[in-house]
Amino acid sequence: MDIITKQEFLDNKEKYFRKIRQGTVFVYPTDTIYGIGCDAGNPEAVQLIRTIKNRPAAAFSVIAPSKQWIESNCILLGKAREWLAKLPGPYTLILPAKHPTPKVQPEQQTIGVRIPNHWISSVVGELGFPIITTSLNISGEQPLTAINAIPSAMKEHIGFCIDEGFLQGKPSTLVYLDQEGEQVKER
Repeated sequence: MDIITKQEFLDNKEKYFRKIRQGTVFVYPTDTIYGIGCDAGNPEAVQLIRTIKNRPAAAFSVIAPSKQWIESNCILLGKAREWLAKLPGPYTLILPAKHPTPKVQPEQQTIGVRIPNHWISSVVGELGFPIITTSLNISGEQPLTAINAIPSAMKEHIGFCIDEGFLQGKPSTLVYLDQEGEQVKER
């Protein structure tokens, strides 16, 4: 597992973009906490994150490359457009998906989408496709706030980590937006 700074990532962006496109699992900072992710369209990489986190079936969220991507891939009902206008921010919008992807959200017709208020969002925008975003931890344990706290069992499956030091945030607020209306859940 390579540990790099933001500047090292940006200076070698094409190298790391290539790794992400090839299915590398990586750790990155956000406006809330560290996330672990991969190309959301790569089923093998998504499955590897499920294995790393010991999370066999629960749905994952994605960092969307743009608001336009969200509008093209999600059904916006009720107050969804109002919440979409609040992005970028510390929210995960749970929206009905136009095209469900079984590896990302097994047996669900919704998808969680984020656009963090953080430089990582511009990276995902440049990639042009969504990446998995889930907390850096084993399922059921507290999210990790520092790269040096990653357990050895996780490290062996992670290609690289973008280290931004100790993050004091909390997981994003979940906002469920469907035919029923809106439901906001702090975590």
